[in-house]
Amino acid sequence: MQSKLHVNLGSLSFESPIVAASGCYGYGIEYKDVADPRHLGGFVTKSISLTRWKGNPPPRLTEVGHGLINSIGLANMGVEEFVNEVAPQFPALQTRKIVSVACKVMEEYEEVVARLEDAEGIDGYELNISCPNVKEGGMAFSQNPAVTEELVRRVRKRTNRWIMAKLTPNVADVAPGAKAAEAGGADALSLINTVVGMAVDWKSRRPRIATVTGGYSGPPIKPIALAKVWQAYNAVSVPIVGMGGITTWSDVVEFMIVGASAVQVGTALYAVPGLPEKLNKELLNYLDQEGIKYLSELVGSLKTDRAASVGVPS
Repeated sequence: MQSKLHVNLGSLSFESPIVAASGCYGYGIEYKDVADPRHLGGFVTKSISLTRWKGNPPPRLTEVGHGLINSIGLANMGVEEFVNEVAPQFPALQTRKIVSVACKVMEEYEEVVARLEDAEGIDGYELNISCPNVKEGGMAFSQNPAVTEELVRRVRKRTNRWIMAKLTPNVADVAPGAKAAEAGGADALSLINTVVGMAVDWKSRRPRIATVTGGYSGPPIKPIALAKVWQAYNAVSVPIVGMGGITTWSDVVEFMIVGASAVQVGTALYAVPGLPEKLNKELLNYLDQEGIKYLSELVGSLKTDRAASVGVPS
């Protein structure tokens, strides 16, 4: 019998709608002794590139109010070491394993996915085409719908595995990029990535991170994320994984009401690694109290008093 929290994202099923977001869960193996991965629907690894990336210089992380600004720069070990050292540990982890891929040019995306194809235990790929913290590639891939479609299409030809495209919020309207990713062959979309932000030390008059601007995440960006998910949901037919400031069970419910079939939790995991287990218990309690059989019944159930515009506010 399926769990009340069971969700389907196209061809891939998840026992919980709670997925650990890329960049906040290491390579997926670091957390296993801190929080049982079985409480997750799945996790998304740190982004993997063709070669080892050193990342941006420090300082590259700072707290701002209730959120974080980061400029890690996608530091990672590269695909060869990942395949040899990390991927062999995946089969022992009882949850879905999604590998994030981030590169500077399209050909590198293709090459990384090709090298990952022989690794066991990988359930799918998240194409990070929206990071604001790298000089080449980064969010530029998802700011141009034609480029988005071509990139996803080229990776689609390299694999039969499930593909999710991660979109940027740093555009006026996410609908064109969402449609392009769907047209290119994405099985699902994830959004939003971080919002471009900045923090300044007023005493020294210097930026608080070395790259001056970075990616802002955490509870303050949730209203932006909800709006972008709603726009994307009304533009495409593939499932959407929503993220941006999720810390409570009601946050999860809100994202599903506006169209997300599952969610990713990121910044909150730094403070509470065991949060997914708590969210699952509270979601089950909510369903029982409301008499709802399956959480998936909430997807896209937003009620509006009139025909709502899902485009850009005038």
